[in-house]
Amino acid sequence: MTKEIQHLVLVALAILWTGVRTASAQSFGVELHNTLMPASGAMGGASLAQPQDLVSALNGNPATLTQFQGTQFTFSGSWAEPTFNLTQSTPIPMMGPTFIDPFAAKSTAQGAAAGNIGVTQDLSIYDLPVTFGVAFVTIAGGSVDFRHVPASQGTNSSSVIFSLPMAVGANLTENLSIGASMSLGVAFFDGPFVGAGGMTNDYALRASLGTHYQATEFTGLGFYYQTKQSFQFDNALILNPGLMQTSLNVQMDLPQNFGLGISNTRLMDGNLLLAADLLFKGWNDADLFQSIYDDQWVVQIGAQYTAGRVKLRAGYAWAENPVSANVVNNIGGVVHPGGLPIARYTQGLLAITSQHRISGGVGITDVLPGMDFDLMAGGMFRDTEQLGPSTTTSIASYWVGMGFTWHFFRS
Repeated sequence: MTKEIQHLVLVALAILWTGVRTASAQSFGVELHNTLMPASGAMGGASLAQPQDLVSALNGNPATLTQFQGTQFTFSGSWAEPTFNLTQSTPIPMMGPTFIDPFAAKSTAQGAAAGNIGVTQDLSIYDLPVTFGVAFVTIAGGSVDFRHVPASQGTNSSSVIFSLPMAVGANLTENLSIGASMSLGVAFFDGPFVGAGGMTNDYALRASLGTHYQATEFTGLGFYYQTKQSFQFDNALILNPGLMQTSLNVQMDLPQNFGLGISNTRLMDGNLLLAADLLFKGWNDADLFQSIYDDQWVVQIGAQYTAGRVKLRAGYAWAENPVSANVVNNIGGVVHPGGLPIARYTQGLLAITSQHRISGGVGITDVLPGMDFDLMAGGMFRDTEQLGPSTTTSIASYWVGMGFTWHFFRS
């Protein structure tokens, strides 16, 4: 691979994941972790011990599926709107004499719509202490567009990743349950520059294992482990179309995750639910991200107060800034001769640096007979990050969502 191609590949990898980054600006790294679910989203995403919507159980700790009785179906959607500003004060080399020149601009790409749908069924009719379910979940998605800036050389990228988990939970004892899930990830990518790539997709599997223990009448504990998910976008980039054409693949791992959750209903006659999750994300072992991220800790805290048919919810999430101070000039297997400045630029495009998020919402039970309604909203505080001497990012976001859940044969 020539140095000119190496230049373009590294910039391409950077812009590739800008599409995911801008759409999931409320995420931790590029993963959402139930922050857009209809009920858990209002509670900061806290859901590993006592989730308040079934799609959070299917997408999180599968052992908590046993908390959902009868047949339940949830249809929900949300909208995430980020504001992403990028300032680059030095040229970025591309092919031959072409450069991405210095510029400061806001991405004009629209926000992202995220759908989350799921169904669960317990097997109590067969005297089996088992609940299973399937779902369609949006992991990340959206686009970035700097085509209005001539210096960006037509930067325009779009990416979306969905997950289709199938999960089962079983009660081993009155207080202990276990669960497992297997999800098929479906990823689509288009970019990174006008004329340099086309829509490419890939599929990858990911497994989750979980447990839940009801320690006391009021306190529950949940734990889960999630494997890596590895995507490869074949022929995602086409360089020098024609006789001298070079096709390049792009590889990326979503990291392995560990999560521990606790819930408590001791206060206010059981009408106040308090929940907290602690997550550990293994970015140092994930292809592409390991060069620019460090391993990350996340804390999600939520509360829910029940007053008759109405549930009032609030949440807060703190996420450690994953951006590494020791960026490695080998991103996606490409060593760029430009050194740390180009590596810092790439890191800036992937820098979800804000540490603070808040959320709130309301749920109404039996808004119609057998149907519940949930509404949530949240925001990530603005954060500005200086990466090296020439790259600065600024990002903030908000999101809103709602969902309906139908209950059949609920005891």
